[in-house]
Amino acid sequence: MHIVLVEPEIPQNTGNIARTCAATNCPLHLVGKLGFSISDKWVKRAGLDYWHLVDVQQHASLEELWAAYPTSTFWYLSTKAETLHSDVAFGPDDFLVFGKETKGLPEALLHEQHEHAIRIPMRNEARSLNLANSVAVVLYEALRQHSYPGLR
Repeated sequence: MHIVLVEPEIPQNTGNIARTCAATNCPLHLVGKLGFSISDKWVKRAGLDYWHLVDVQQHASLEELWAAYPTSTFWYLSTKAETLHSDVAFGPDDFLVFGKETKGLPEALLHEQHEHAIRIPMRNEARSLNLANSVAVVLYEALRQHSYPGLR
């Protein structure tokens, strides 16, 4: 599985997500303008001493990422999606795409990719889960579907 963060804004979230990627052997793709420097002490601190275990790749845009992986399946996470993350069959090399903390993914993208837009169930009054928690919830469901490949 691949984790994609589009324009992440909070360094601690990205650090925590990097730690999850390290623990699960999943590449982390950072797309677009970041709200911090990758060398930021908060990113490093949240990732602790796991950074050497993470394959971090940066892409200028989603178009650049799509061009690099033209045959891959991309899943777009949004509170606005209808399909639950647990109701889809993930492939072992799929990409899980998450938007920035304050705005999520662009509406136009979600409309274009509606058959690949998925959500985590939650009560109506809750706006959303923390980004790092959302990544962990969906990633572990995808890994569970494949019997946690390479993990003990």
